[in-house]
Amino acid sequence: MSSLSVPRAGSGPRPSAPASVAPRIVAVPEAFNTEDLYVDLTGVVGAPLHLKCEGFNFAGSIKLKAAAEMVDAAIRDGHLTEDSVLVESSSGNLGVALSMIAASRRLRFLCITDPRCNLSTRRLMEALGSRVHVVTEPVDDGGFLGARIQYVHRLCASDRRYVWLNQYANPGNWRAHYRTTAPAIARHFPDVDVLFVGAGTTGTLMGCARYFRDRDRHVRVVAVDAVGSVTFGGPPGRRMIPGLGTSVRPALLDESYVDEVVRVEECDTVRTCHRMARHGFLFGGSTGTVVSGAGRWLAEHDADRLTAVAIAPDLGERYLDTLYQSNWVEALYGPEALAVSTDDARWADTAGTPTPDAVGQPTTGALAP
Repeated sequence: MSSLSVPRAGSGPRPSAPASVAPRIVAVPEAFNTEDLYVDLTGVVGAPLHLKCEGFNFAGSIKLKAAAEMVDAAIRDGHLTEDSVLVESSSGNLGVALSMIAASRRLRFLCITDPRCNLSTRRLMEALGSRVHVVTEPVDDGGFLGARIQYVHRLCASDRRYVWLNQYANPGNWRAHYRTTAPAIARHFPDVDVLFVGAGTTGTLMGCARYFRDRDRHVRVVAVDAVGSVTFGGPPGRRMIPGLGTSVRPALLDESYVDEVVRVEECDTVRTCHRMARHGFLFGGSTGTVVSGAGRWLAEHDADRLTAVAIAPDLGERYLDTLYQSNWVEALYGPEALAVSTDDARWADTAGTPTPDAVGQPTTGALAP
């Protein structure tokens, strides 16, 4: 007898569809963002965890919010004009968001990145009409991020038309999440006990933490960082997955708002991404780090009595040539990073199952592929 079953779409009765639904029409890409989508990851991490998905917009990541907030402020303040060339240091996601907004508003944008930026991400920025400069050598004090920032400083000193938003110190970065991300979580989960937020520039982290602190909400804010990042005082180390972690401490960070810090090895990020993919959810490296850290924290606490929420910054399509490419993973982290857990090993007991190479031409009467 088959063990397959039809999964429930969600808890509670299915809502009835309205007789007619008005289409949502937008004139600019930044006007659309899905704010209320959560994935129940209980079956993936083994503990109750709701993952807030921030990648369903035209930029493909949570960085759309900060990009729009910072660009709007720069225009209001008169710093950004039609003659300006917008410049920003980014490992990928913010660069894509700014490229999209620049295209929409007919602005020029130059992204300064480094070799860890995925090739597909660089091509996406260029497709949107932006230019990309790749810094190839790290600096001794600050690594690739330090080298990128130094390059931006030199550009701005060379020509007044360059305008640097500086996502690492721009208050618009955290204000975007104070206005949108955190209120959305509070609205959908008024009894949230613990919130897991990845730490990159720390804009999302600071915006959410400030929001809940200002409202006397007793929410435990757990920052998730990558091993090798110096954000919370750890020693610098090799980091190959773009997104979370820094080699220069972000100016936005105020540790008094953070209750705990969980550090995640990159090989654990890879395993978590692959585990989620085996359940049909293709997320990016930043999300894999957050979920890995959240799962470990919940395993060490009384998770069944907690309402836990984590924030997923991005989706996985841009990582197909890296995180989801076995040769890339094995070369950097070894074959153990590709280990598939037993509950996901759908092909482990397939003795006698024909492989694609073993399948010949269809016989008479067989369905053609």
